[in-house]
Amino acid sequence: MTSLPRPATDLTADEARRIALRAQGLLGVPARRAGVRGVLRHLGAIQLDTISVLARSHELVPYARLGAVGRKAVENAYWKDTHAFEYWSHAACILPIEEWPHFAFRRRAYRNRPHWNHELPDGAYEQVVKQLRAEGPLTATELGGAKRTSEWWDWSGSKVAVERALMYGEVVCVERRGWKRVYDLAERAVPEELLHDELDDAECLRRLVRLAGQSLGVGTRADIADYHRLKGEQVDAVIADSGLVPVTVEGWGKPAWADPAALETPPRGRHRTTLLSPFDSLIWERARTERIFGFTHRLEAYVPKPKRVYGYFAMPVLAGGRIVGRVDPAREGGTLVARQVTLDDAKAVPAVAQALIEAASWVDCTDVRVERVDAPGLREPLVRELARAVG
Repeated sequence: MTSLPRPATDLTADEARRIALRAQGLLGVPARRAGVRGVLRHLGAIQLDTISVLARSHELVPYARLGAVGRKAVENAYWKDTHAFEYWSHAACILPIEEWPHFAFRRRAYRNRPHWNHELPDGAYEQVVKQLRAEGPLTATELGGAKRTSEWWDWSGSKVAVERALMYGEVVCVERRGWKRVYDLAERAVPEELLHDELDDAECLRRLVRLAGQSLGVGTRADIADYHRLKGEQVDAVIADSGLVPVTVEGWGKPAWADPAALETPPRGRHRTTLLSPFDSLIWERARTERIFGFTHRLEAYVPKPKRVYGYFAMPVLAGGRIVGRVDPAREGGTLVARQVTLDDAKAVPAVAQALIEAASWVDCTDVRVERVDAPGLREPLVRELARAVG
């Protein structure tokens, strides 16, 4: 395959798929020297979520790209020496610290927000800031309690206040401790040269649209907007000045934009074979995932059990640049249990076996047990492949 034309105006569906995989760090040799921090900067945002099956999603994302990186090393890479901060991007995300100034538009929007779901008791905001200045970093529990009752939504006054301060940018989450946010004042946690809201909305949006385009490789307006949860009109206002170039992708039926650097050389190299977190940025946007991979992605953790089709935490299996199935995993002692496996066809069996064995090793499991395979005739081939690979 020869180099794509510069600027490229027409891409095949296969070229777009490979560009997207490379942009997401799943095609080619991973930058192991850059490690987890390199993955974070490459992706621009890594989503956090409370669910932990094999591991939490922010651990699974670098694992999918780098392989068996130590889980403690993952946490240190994010939080040690102020290399990242947590804020609202695609969802609650870990973000590179150098992007702090570019979320000024969102901090301003929160400060100007007229209505909130939780009432803020008089004096609570000032008390939280005062306590953090004197004693921080602190969790919400240490600030006076996270909940008023056992209900998940019933926040205490101090929790409401510190979360409001987080949105405003006066407070930063500096780490997660036992999944609790640890808060400190931004003036202590953010490097002085980055601690400002001087950039206007247009400059912030230009940067985030450009970053989204780089992280996606190629995307539609909706794809680009979804990456950092921007509004379509916000993308429209800046995309012409973002540095992204317009392209046409076969079969997409919508205008698209690409990172010009992604068009300079054809994507080549080794494909990762791995389980993907359901919150992996490769598959964030359902319509994009269907368009690129022909794969319908839906997290069913919040679906009533009788209505689940693929399982509680079904993880897509990526192999050869395609999504070839999904696995709903669990752990029982030293055994990784594949509660439910969905395969496209028999050709996917070796890849699914490889993905299961590597994941088991990463989480210190010494055995893999397969319970249910949607195509019953593929269960025994998968079990044999697992036994052969282990043997």
